[in-house]
Amino acid sequence: MTLVQTLAGKEIVVAVTGSIAAVETIKLIHALRRRGATVQAVMSPAATGIIHPDALTYASGRETVQRISGMVEHVQYCGDDGSADLLLIAPCTANTLGKIAAGIDDTTVTTFATTAIGSRKPVIIVPAMHHSMYRHPAVLENIKRLKLWGIECAEPRIEEGKAKIADTEEIVLRCERAVLDQPLKGQRVVITSGPCREPVDDVRVLTTRSSGRMGRALALQAYRLGAAVTVVHRDTFPCVNNVHSETAEEMRTAVLDIFSGTGADIYISAAAISDFAPRKIDGKIPSGKKAHLDLEPLPKLLDEVIKKYSPTTIAFKLGRDQEKKAQEMITKGDIAMVLVNAPETMDSEHGDYTMMMQCDTSVLTGTKDEIAVAVWKKYCSKHPV
Repeated sequence: MTLVQTLAGKEIVVAVTGSIAAVETIKLIHALRRRGATVQAVMSPAATGIIHPDALTYASGRETVQRISGMVEHVQYCGDDGSADLLLIAPCTANTLGKIAAGIDDTTVTTFATTAIGSRKPVIIVPAMHHSMYRHPAVLENIKRLKLWGIECAEPRIEEGKAKIADTEEIVLRCERAVLDQPLKGQRVVITSGPCREPVDDVRVLTTRSSGRMGRALALQAYRLGAAVTVVHRDTFPCVNNVHSETAEEMRTAVLDIFSGTGADIYISAAAISDFAPRKIDGKIPSGKKAHLDLEPLPKLLDEVIKKYSPTTIAFKLGRDQEKKAQEMITKGDIAMVLVNAPETMDSEHGDYTMMMQCDTSVLTGTKDEIAVAVWKKYCSKHPV
């Protein structure tokens, strides 16, 4: 599947230090390039003992920088007029963290870091080390200090006694957010996503074919564009606040708690929230026998949120015959945008939507990532912050 070229025209310096997690760097460089980025690899002497520089040259398509030469590569890429849009240090060892925090630049990587910080280019560090090292007070203080300087830290995954390098997808998302315009900066976005599961008996549930792909795409694109994103669903997405819910009632409670607490500026109702819930039967319905479900209608969460909190709202309607209803919702003025889609788009990587706004209707076709980009582009053009 072709990915949206979110990093097209962007140049990222990937600086690699002497952690065993350096073996993940080839995959990371490929992921950045698949998003359209140009990548320049830089290695510390210790990193060349973990992975051969030729491997990164192959992955990036550029000669790997191993030393600062008369070409003053650190200035060429990360100086005041340097060509790089971002310095990504992945993985970043405890040793390198300490040197950067102290302003020491005795390796290729730390010299690039000193130059980038001085020129105020975006810098992201991705720590990776043994957990005992990561817990060291000096390491934690160094990370805190770098954050105060505006340097972003992709926190490690704590597994098997190690502070492992963050997932590639998370690192790429952080890079995208760092170099893209941020029209949603300062905006709080709440998204309901995916299916609900209503218990029928102790082992069975009533649900839909919704996969949550559209909600995921909208959430990650909002994050890229600078928003603080909360997703209420039964999954886990990177870089956003995930609030778990299984049933429609759990989703309703979670959403209302968010609005009554921290609040939100934008509400996207992308979940296939249950319209009915069966009256739960204790135990397990015996197999081989007829069973009758007593379905109770559920309140409309969308209506409740609009009535109580009046956020800027984006809604979804399922079924091509719903366009008239969607237009009525828009005309009423409570909803900024409605996306109407056919049932066959559920549980699919691709979508076919009619996007409806006041005096503006268009058809969106493509992957759900592409559709999310188009939705937010249209929204931001109509609602500049």
